[in-house]
Amino acid sequence: MGAAGNTVTGKCLCGAVTFAADVSTRDVDACHCSMCRRWSAGPYIGLSHNGPVTFTGAENIGAYKSSEWAERGFCKVCGSSLFYHLLGTEHYSFSANALDDQSGFSLTSQIFIDEKPAYYDFANDTPKLTGAEVFAAFAKAGEAEQNG
Repeated sequence: MGAAGNTVTGKCLCGAVTFAADVSTRDVDACHCSMCRRWSAGPYIGLSHNGPVTFTGAENIGAYKSSEWAERGFCKVCGSSLFYHLLGTEHYSFSANALDDQSGFSLTSQIFIDEKPAYYDFANDTPKLTGAEVFAAFAKAGEAEQNG
């Protein structure tokens, strides 16, 4: 659970789905992978969260299993992108653009930089990881979990 008083809330465009979670960080990252860009019509900017999430209007959430390990949640009414979820875990990446209060966040990293098209760049000076580096980091985190 995140620090007390660090609850974020969000919703889809039509309000049929809302969510709330107590987050531990105000850091967002940008994913430039081709799936995220196609899903969100641009780079996906997300707030990572590990822990419980409260959803209202859950019957309006559609889920698309985009890989063997993850699904993408969206509103079945208006189509808004809501979250990326690692299957079998409580890890979510909420769409930063679905958050009610978008103040106080910092862009701290960019991933799948090797898939970013040349027609845009962010001015923020952040760490930039390739897809291979992202998968290697997840593998190391999984090994650490299994060993300890």
